Amino acid sequence: MTTTRLVLVLAIACGASARVAAQDGPPRTGAEIYRSACITCHGPDGTGSPRSVVGFDVAFPDFTDCAFATAEHDQDWETVVHEGGPIRGLDHHMPAFGDALSLEEIARVVDHLRTFCAHAAWPRGNLNLPRAFFTEKAFPENETVLSTTFSGRGANAVGNDLVYERRLGARNQIEVVAPIDFQQGSTGEWQRGLGDLALAFRRTVFASVRTGGIGAAGMEVALPTGKEELGLGKGYTVFEPFAMWGQVLPRNSFLQLHGGIELPSDSVKGTKEAYLRTAVGTTFAQDRGFGRAWSPQVEVLWARPAHEDSEWDIVPQMQVTLSKIQHVRIAAGVRVPLSQRQERPTQGLVYLLWDWFDGGFFEFWK
Repeated sequence: MTTTRLVLVLAIACGASARVAAQDGPPRTGAEIYRSACITCHGPDGTGSPRSVVGFDVAFPDFTDCAFATAEHDQDWETVVHEGGPIRGLDHHMPAFGDALSLEEIARVVDHLRTFCAHAAWPRGNLNLPRAFFTEKAFPENETVLSTTFSGRGANAVGNDLVYERRLGARNQIEVVAPIDFQQGSTGEWQRGLGDLALAFRRTVFASVRTGGIGAAGMEVALPTGKEELGLGKGYTVFEPFAMWGQVLPRNSFLQLHGGIELPSDSVKGTKEAYLRTAVGTTFAQDRGFGRAWSPQVEVLWARPAHEDSEWDIVPQMQVTLSKIQHVRIAAGVRVPLSQRQERPTQGLVYLLWDWFDGGFFEFWK
C-alpha cells in the first residue's frame, strides 16, 4: 500500500470510528473517544506513533510535555480537532472531526489530552488572557513585543519598548524591557537613543482552571542606562515590586488587575509612586468561533505620586490575531487622561506581539 493510500485509509478509519463512538449508546468518556479516534496517530501514551505505524513522516506533538501541553487555551485545541490541522496552519494529516463528534465530545477528548501532563504545577492556557498595554498578565509567557507610544501635543515624542519575556519552568518568568525613545527638543531637533533598561522577575503563585483565577508577583528594576540630559532617562534606579491577578469571566470575558509601587534610589531626583491598573474585555472569533480572534478591552489606570494628586487615565483598545496559529497579534488603542489634562496629552498606542514558543514569526500563515 502506498503512503498516500495509507494516509487516506487512516484518516477515513479515524473518522469512521469516531462516528461509531458518537452514535452508539450513552455518552463516551474522553478516554474512550481518544482510543477510538486518536490513538492510531497519537499513540496510547500521547507521545505520537512511529512512522512504521502511520506510514508518513510527521513530528507528532508530545502531550506528556507539559511546556507544550498546557500553553494553549482549550478552544485552540478544540478548533484543531473540529476543523483539522490546516485551520491553524498545522499539518494536513490531522483530519477534521467536526462531522463525526459533537462539540461536547470534542471538549471531553481535549480534557483527556490534558491528563497526559502529569504535573499540576503548570498553569493551563485557559488562564492566558489577552495582553493589555499597561496591565500586565499573571500567566508566564514566551513572547517578544514591540510597542510604540506617540503624542503630538507640546514636545513631540515617540517611545518604543522592545519587550522580551521568557518562561522558566512551570511558573517563573524573566523579562527584559529595552526602551528606544525619540524626543523633540525645544529647538526642534530630535534626540534618540536607549532609555532606562528594565529587568524583571515574576512567579505565578496561584492558578486554578476551576475558579478561573491566576495570580503572580515579582520585582522589576529599571537601570539608569538612558541619557538624562537628553530626556531619555531618569538618571536613577527604580525598584518596583508588583502583583497581578487575572480572572476568567462568563462568555469569554476577563478581568485583570496589576498593582505596584515604584521606589527610586534617589529620593531627591525621584518620588515614590503607587499605581493600580485594571483591564476588562472579551474575546470573540470569526468563522463560527474557529477563525481570527478579536479582543476589545478597556483599561482604567490610577497612579499616585507621593505628595501629589492622583492621575487617572482610560485606555480603550483592540487586539486581533494575524497568523493562523494566532502566535502573532497586533493591538491599537488610545490613552486618554481623565485628570491633569492640561499637563498630560492624549497618546496613541500600538503593539506587535510574537509568541515565539509556538514557532517562527513567518510560520503558520498559510
